[in-house]
Amino acid sequence: MTITKQTVMGDMLNYDGGIALVLMEAGMHCVGCPSSIGESLEQACMVHGLDSDEVMANINEYLKSRGKLEEAAEVTE
Repeated sequence: MTITKQTVMGDMLNYDGGIALVLMEAGMHCVGCPSSIGESLEQACMVHGLDSDEVMANINEYLKSRGKLEEAAEVTE
């Protein structure tokens, strides 16, 4: 799965539940909220006042540590 800022939160978390920790560390504490799982990463970051590029970079770093870098989006668009 390629994860981008347009990826829906629910899909991303189903792919790798560990991404929830990355999101919570960034300040997004409502990761499991029913309304948040239908938002894109970019939308969720906007609602929480977070820099989506920074959060995307942290997700890619996490995926790299899990051996899933080849499936991670290098471009943040």
